[in-house]
Amino acid sequence: MSAQHEEQSQNSKDQKPTWSGWAETQYNAQYESWVPWLEDLYLRYFTKDNKASYATKDTLSKTKITNIEQVDTLQDGVHNLVAGQVGQGGLGQPVGDLLSKEAVNRMERNGKDERGGFLADVRNMGGLLEGK
Repeated sequence: MSAQHEEQSQNSKDQKPTWSGWAETQYNAQYESWVPWLEDLYLRYFTKDNKASYATKDTLSKTKITNIEQVDTLQDGVHNLVAGQVGQGGLGQPVGDLLSKEAVNRMERNGKDERGGFLADVRNMGGLLEGK
């Protein structure tokens, strides 16, 4: 009886996946690859943020202390200033871009980079050596 069960389990492993299983696998692979790139592109062209500055701004906006309009306006200004430093044109833009690419995008892709690997390309970390 165990030989028959073993043969059935071997046959089920040899079977090709169904069309819907294959489609789901392909969809997930494309989603994992393209969605973080599309989010980066959207933030670059339609806002002055990268993912690091966007997340910073979003987190800081939840820390309002009072309901006084003047204080809230001051806090919003400080939050935008802090988030803008790691966004486009800020002093910390290279750091924000690196965090966006190597931290946030990898987290969204379950630890994988845009090529599907787990190890970072240390030869060109974050595009810092482009053009050399």
